[in-house]
Amino acid sequence: MATGTEELRLTVDELAARAGVTVRTVRFYSTRGLLPPPVIGPRRVGHYGHDHLSRLALIEELQHQGMTLAAIERYLEQLPPDLSAHDLAIHRAVVASWAPDSAEDATRAELERRAGRALSEADIDRLAAMGVLEHAESADDTYRVDPGLLRLGVELLDVPIAHETILSSRTVLLEHARSAAQELTRLFRDEVWGPYRERESDPEHVATMKSLSAHMQPLVLQALVTAFQRSLKEELRAAFTAE
Repeated sequence: MATGTEELRLTVDELAARAGVTVRTVRFYSTRGLLPPPVIGPRRVGHYGHDHLSRLALIEELQHQGMTLAAIERYLEQLPPDLSAHDLAIHRAVVASWAPDSAEDATRAELERRAGRALSEADIDRLAAMGVLEHAESADDTYRVDPGLLRLGVELLDVPIAHETILSSRTVLLEHARSAAQELTRLFRDEVWGPYRERESDPEHVATMKSLSAHMQPLVLQALVTAFQRSLKEELRAAFTAE
């Protein structure tokens, strides 16, 4: 079992199962240039890693947003070629975070197929505690799954951190995220929306406000992710330098 810090060496079948797509889809994306080529190992067998898995997850989120394959190609072409799996995961998180809620029902077998591994009862309990899934009301063996959180939750199962620490971290993030959302909403209401209401008769201003509303959420989320990355890096550097 590979953890998030170990190198993945997946066959095309294993990659497809882990990503929840077909082998045909993986090969199709590869021919379109959406996926980098595999690393060719002994016996000419291609192996795929974290980068391929993260890129497939990003493509999936972009499709959920309604983007066409051509639009996804253009989007991926704009990304730096040396992005790590971690960087791609951040892109996917930003894309998924402004998508509408899209919880899905999945059987235990489907859940394990999408997770790419067998899940024990303890694993199910941990995923439920992290808000990744809950038992569906329709059937005993069916779960209501948040697809945007599933892969992250599965990766956290193998992280050598106490379960209570992960849950405490989640609480901290949620509390501060809500505080930031409240302050940004207040700022937008007082500094942007208020003046707009006073100038509703100005067609140009109305068009500007509609455009701003459509783009504000992804832009704010990208800014928050970037600011958090920088702050966390600085805090970790300061903490361990002090040690």
